[in-house]
Amino acid sequence: MLKYFIYNIMSGFHHKSGLKRLRTLESKLLSREMRFAVPFVYRGSGYFKSIEPRQNPFEIEQLYRDVCSISPGRVLEIGTAKGGTLYLWTQAAAEDAIIISVDLPGGEFGGAYPACRVPFYKAFARDQQNLHLLRSDSHDRTTLTQVRELLANAPLDFAFIDGDHTYEGVKKDFELYGPLVRPGGLIAFHDILPRPDMPEIQVDLFWKELKGMYDTEEFIGPETSGRKIGIGIVRVGDHGITQ
Repeated sequence: MLKYFIYNIMSGFHHKSGLKRLRTLESKLLSREMRFAVPFVYRGSGYFKSIEPRQNPFEIEQLYRDVCSISPGRVLEIGTAKGGTLYLWTQAAAEDAIIISVDLPGGEFGGAYPACRVPFYKAFARDQQNLHLLRSDSHDRTTLTQVRELLANAPLDFAFIDGDHTYEGVKKDFELYGPLVRPGGLIAFHDILPRPDMPEIQVDLFWKELKGMYDTEEFIGPETSGRKIGIGIVRVGDHGITQ
């Protein structure tokens, strides 16, 4: 396809100009609170055209504020897509945080970003942060092992689960990575509202089960906020997540 042929030729230039635009926005939006806007207003070209989150702005802003309030030192994101939420976690996290992204290169709920965006995403990290991008299957035990090694077996403060949206898929992500989150930490889920237009998205079914088991909170946008998808939070209790 001609568009991607041009994208490939111009990739280096688009990467450089996109990073410059990102840094320009950051120079104007200095506080953590203000930088919530960055992924929504950033505009680039080619493979670096957008990093806008696939989220309802009201819903993700409520989650962003909660994550900022705990200033997490260890963060895991499953499902990175355009990179907008990954950018937000680098801003919400501690200055020396370890941030891990797991994204499936292919499949129904994978293949969200090309490999050329890897250095662009890595540039989201602030000076003392360590950002790791794992282009792998979150359900693979070797991926879980990699995550544990990157954390040096320390617990997570925050996990955002936004990968496989089938009932079995989201449940497996929770069962594998939920126990890594410390007591007092947060686990967030995207797409917790029923999606009759997309029956393959079944996060709402698993979310209903979690609501009966843990301390949870929901962020649902008002009618004026656009398409409501829903974000749910599990506030991990004193005993952690056990299976």
